[in-house]
Amino acid sequence: MAITFDKALGIHPQALLLRTQRAEVLANNIANADTPNYKARDIDFKSLLAGETERSRMAITRTQAGHQTSLLEPDYSGDLQYRIPSQPSIDGNTVDMQEEQAEYVRNAMAFQASFTFLNRKFSGLTSAIKGE
Repeated sequence: MAITFDKALGIHPQALLLRTQRAEVLANNIANADTPNYKARDIDFKSLLAGETERSRMAITRTQAGHQTSLLEPDYSGDLQYRIPSQPSIDGNTVDMQEEQAEYVRNAMAFQASFTFLNRKFSGLTSAIKGE
């Protein structure tokens, strides 16, 4: 029985991509903390990852050689949601710096955890290939 990278690595490669995009969104919120009428946004990571999990479970059958072998990566911009502020500012800005920084750090820690997991998986696969 052949092992594929999809089975060996699980959902972690997709999680890294989503975490990277979420870091960009959070950094954009932080950068616009003093911009009047700026509305803080965020990615609903759990629902997007659940969607990626469901897509990875679907078996795609090719009926002709020219057909796609996998699903195209979706554009996540439609999945950005506005953050509901606990206390909006007078100028209409909804960025709460403490919340944004906390979410950024939380996202970075989760990214590092997935990256460490993938690194260990690749080390194990390398050892298995070398016969160590």
